[in-house]
Amino acid sequence: MIYNRLGDTNIKVSQIGFGALTLSKLQKNLSLKESKYLLDAALDHGINFFDTSEFYNNYSNLSYLSRYNNIMIASKSYAYTRTGARKSVEKALKELKREYIDIFCLHEQESELTLRGHSEALNEFEKMKKEGLIRSIGLSTHYIKGVRAAINNDHIEIVQAIVNHKGIGIIDGDMNDMSVAIKSLRAHGKGVYAMKILGGGSLYKEVIKAFSFIKNYSKIDSFVLGIGDISELEFAVKFFNEGKIDRKLLMKTGNIERKVYISPWCTGCGKCVEKCSQNALKIVDKKANINRIKCILCGYCVGVCPELSIKIF
Repeated sequence: MIYNRLGDTNIKVSQIGFGALTLSKLQKNLSLKESKYLLDAALDHGINFFDTSEFYNNYSNLSYLSRYNNIMIASKSYAYTRTGARKSVEKALKELKREYIDIFCLHEQESELTLRGHSEALNEFEKMKKEGLIRSIGLSTHYIKGVRAAINNDHIEIVQAIVNHKGIGIIDGDMNDMSVAIKSLRAHGKGVYAMKILGGGSLYKEVIKAFSFIKNYSKIDSFVLGIGDISELEFAVKFFNEGKIDRKLLMKTGNIERKVYISPWCTGCGKCVEKCSQNALKIVDKKANINRIKCILCGYCVGVCPELSIKIF
C-alpha cells in the first residue's frame, strides 16, 4: 500500500481510504458485525484512513478501530457556532473512543462566503487543535469555489473534494476547472483527498476507466472509496496495489447498481429537496420525485426524511 502525507501536515494516510458513508443508515445500513468484517479486511490490506461524518450517524460502526494504533480518522460537521463545534468534536471523540480526531472538517462548504459564516466554528476548532483534540482542520466541498476558498484560509489545511473522470457531482464547473483549483491548493501546501471517484456509484459500469483516472491523477494525496462489499474492496486493492484487474471481481463490482427508492407514503414535505445539493429532487403531485441523472447517490436525503420514506438499495 502506498502512503502519502496530506499536504504540509504530519498526517500520513494510505492511498486508498475507506469511505464509511456506505456503512450508515443513509446507504447500506450494515450491522456492527458486518462493519467489523469489512474494517478488518481493509486493515489487512493496509488501509489506515477512514472517513466519516457526524451526519452519517455511524461512529459506533467505527469505534472498533480504537483498539488499533496509527489509524487516521477524518470526520465532518455542519457546526457553525463555537458551542456547536465543540459539541461535534466531543461527540466524535466519545463515540469513536478516541483521544483525538486526526482531521475534523466543515461539511459541504460552498464558497468563501460560507466559510466566513462558519468562522466561529473554525476558531473553536483551532482552539481544540491547541488542546490536542484535533490534529488538522479541513473542509469538504462539492464546489470549485469551496476549494478556492480554502487556498488563503489559514485555518484550513486539508480539503476533501470531488474528483472523477466525468466530474459528476461538481456543482459549479467541470473536472478541468476542479483540477486547476486543486493544483493551486496544493501549491499552497494544503492536503487534498478525493471523494466520489465512482460518482456516488453511477460509474460502477465503467469502474476500470474511473479507477485508471484516479490512479494517474497526481494532484491528490489520497482518495476515499465507498466500500460496502468485500468484492469492491478486493478489486480496488488489487487494481491500485498490484496493477491487476481481477475479472471475477470485476463482474461483481461492475454489476453493482444502487438506486434511490421513494416509498408511496412520502408526504412531500420537501426536506429532501432542501438537503439535496445536486438539485436532483423536486416535489411533484405532493410526492418527492428524483432525477436519476443528477443524483449522485450520496444518501443525504435519507437522513433528513421524517417519514423514513427514502432508501438506497
